[in-house]
Amino acid sequence: MQAGMVIIGAGECGGRAALALRDLGFEDPVTLVGDEPHLPYERPPLSKEAMAGDALAIKAIVSDEVLAERSIRHIHSIQAVAIDRAARSVRLSDGSTLPYNKLLLATGSTPRRLPMPGLGPRCVYLRTFNDALAIRAHLKAGNRIAIVGGGFIGLELAAAARRSGASVTVIEAQPRILMRGVPAEIAEIIHPAHEAEGVNILCGEGIATIADNGAGVRIALVGGRVIVADLAVIGIGAVPVTALAAEAGLAIDNGIAVDAELRTSDPDIFAAGDCCSFPLAVYGGRRVRLEAWRNAQEQGALAARNLLGAGETHVAVPWFWSDQYGLTLQISGLSDEGRSTVRRDLDDGAFILFHLAQDGRLVAASGIGPGNAVARDIRLAEMLIARRAKPAPEALGSQTVKLKSLLAA
Repeated sequence: MQAGMVIIGAGECGGRAALALRDLGFEDPVTLVGDEPHLPYERPPLSKEAMAGDALAIKAIVSDEVLAERSIRHIHSIQAVAIDRAARSVRLSDGSTLPYNKLLLATGSTPRRLPMPGLGPRCVYLRTFNDALAIRAHLKAGNRIAIVGGGFIGLELAAAARRSGASVTVIEAQPRILMRGVPAEIAEIIHPAHEAEGVNILCGEGIATIADNGAGVRIALVGGRVIVADLAVIGIGAVPVTALAAEAGLAIDNGIAVDAELRTSDPDIFAAGDCCSFPLAVYGGRRVRLEAWRNAQEQGALAARNLLGAGETHVAVPWFWSDQYGLTLQISGLSDEGRSTVRRDLDDGAFILFHLAQDGRLVAASGIGPGNAVARDIRLAEMLIARRAKPAPEALGSQTVKLKSLLAA
């Protein structure tokens, strides 16, 4: 078998990388290996309001016809179980081996498990389309849904469950929802929006015991309260899938460690997307790992270019978004890099918080509002962050000063 490019992980990142290789004119074999039975698809819709629609459909990023036209071999429902770096080959769970010239690991992340006894079939996690189908079967009027974790996934599922008529309780051990990466001022908008829709949010509540008898789930909280549910969805974060890389002797550091070009400690192996940590130049080389849709797209394309020897570094500014009850939250940059905050109020109750470093450099912007109210200004802020701009705080806070004028300056 002729060696070529092998991509382990047929999700957003891996799928985009395979397509990009062909766009760049690469003509040798491209093989995409995934452990799910589906075509590469987008994961964000799985937790959003599409869950509450008439039907939940896969939003595939490529069809079988296009894969065939572009001579991309898609091996599905199979796991990669070992990498032989010396022989430059990958062994698969069906016993076959794939030779490679260059290898891309786009293995993604997996839900963090709740480390407690008593979990059973009605205690579930959301990562795959099949997970979403199983959860959606319980989202109906009269059913009680408990969501453990008040992060993006948990809250988006809470909104979808309420839209379906189910009763919802969110249990968050931290003092407030969205503790990771979202400013308190924005969480203070989202929390009452959920309560207004009938979601019961319990913050600062640890779980003492959880018991799933197959017919329902009983969750006893540390404070003494008991929550009884037909289904418990656990959304307490994600961990990178690194076992394959670690067993091959690749460096691991909060994910598969890569350099600015997405190259691992083996020059013939790259990693991209949720599974890898990488240095961000805009933050002085700080090593980060991003679980974000746009990052998966950007790094898939960058990895393809660098597999072909482009030698480009990752320079994109992180960007996240979430939709809940008609409100859109967007964050550009890393807000924890900020030491002070400037607020700009927009129309319709929307606002943006600009986060400034000690030296006055704009390092992040967090916005919330109806529809696309904050989208344009967040995009302009992203460009200012990339330029390491130090705009005057009074200009950032003034509605009369256009952000585009700060870019021109």
